[in-house]
Amino acid sequence: MSEPHPLPLSPSGPVLWADPQREAAFMRWLAGVAPAHRLDPASLRIASADASFRRYLRIDSASGSRIIMDAPPDKEDSRPFVKVAQLMADAGLRVPRVLAWEEADGFLLLDDLGTRTMIEVIDAGDPHANQGLYLHAVDALVAWQAASRPGVLPPYDQALLAREVSLFPDWYLERHRGVQVKGELRETLDSLFRLIVERNLAAPSVYVHRDFMPRNLMIPANADETRLGVLDFQDAVYGPITYDIASLMRDAFLTWDEEFVLDITVRYWQRAQKAGLPVDPDFGEFYRGVEWMGLQRHLKVAGIFARLTLRDGKPRYLADAPRFIGYIRATAGRYRELAPLLRLVDQVEGTQAVTGYAFGRA
Repeated sequence: MSEPHPLPLSPSGPVLWADPQREAAFMRWLAGVAPAHRLDPASLRIASADASFRRYLRIDSASGSRIIMDAPPDKEDSRPFVKVAQLMADAGLRVPRVLAWEEADGFLLLDDLGTRTMIEVIDAGDPHANQGLYLHAVDALVAWQAASRPGVLPPYDQALLAREVSLFPDWYLERHRGVQVKGELRETLDSLFRLIVERNLAAPSVYVHRDFMPRNLMIPANADETRLGVLDFQDAVYGPITYDIASLMRDAFLTWDEEFVLDITVRYWQRAQKAGLPVDPDFGEFYRGVEWMGLQRHLKVAGIFARLTLRDGKPRYLADAPRFIGYIRATAGRYRELAPLLRLVDQVEGTQAVTGYAFGRA
């Protein structure tokens, strides 16, 4: 991630401000932009918040509702959001337009892409009933990747990948589980993490959303619109082509079985090939790359969820940590090189190593 965006995009209450000075700055900004965009200040309400310091407000206008991003500039840099929004729009994706931006104070007026996320309409009990939705997501992903150019977005390089995967021992093992990561254990994990990063850096690079999953994809309100809206893209980078499809099919909040994971991943791979994207021509090799990339993400997210609980006071995230531990065990159980990781996780979690893990199944 990009940290998760777990809250609904529906009105949830009045707007409260912890900082009177920021409230005053916001009111001055809103008074300045309201006439030009025909906004109704009295309609302002909370739309959602996320795991960062950003939050989102909804406000009515004469031509429909709008979203306001409240991103304190001392904690959140809005420039990547503005830049990536334009890149995605140029690639043909349905993303919020930036209608007004006060860079100094971190207030942005945006299009409202609606109130229903993809995860809200998914039928979790019938995987294949969701095939159409997932293929719309695949279409957006392929269009995004096809627009890729080097040197535009920050590189998802060795340093960043290594820093992310270190969240697992630092926050999940040591601070959440109380495991002392030192000596032989530290050496073993460092060796495993170097291997994981090395494998993932071997994949060709494209634009990476970095949190491409159903909670960040929006259902269009207009029946004539087939494109899903895309949100939470401000942490986009240039890195492994395997990342976003791994993120989509190994969701932070939803688990699919082997058959459905393979079905959508194969269809993505076929469409990516047709679009001229640099996926491995052998699907088996490509899928192994997706598994290794997913493993890096799962280790990272387990650490992030622990950090959100222990440092940021947001305990709801750890309720989904077992899903990521399941993903980690599934992948580690499929590759001999990762056996030490499986043994460690089984010891920490009190689980039993088994054989015969299926693709993507937790």
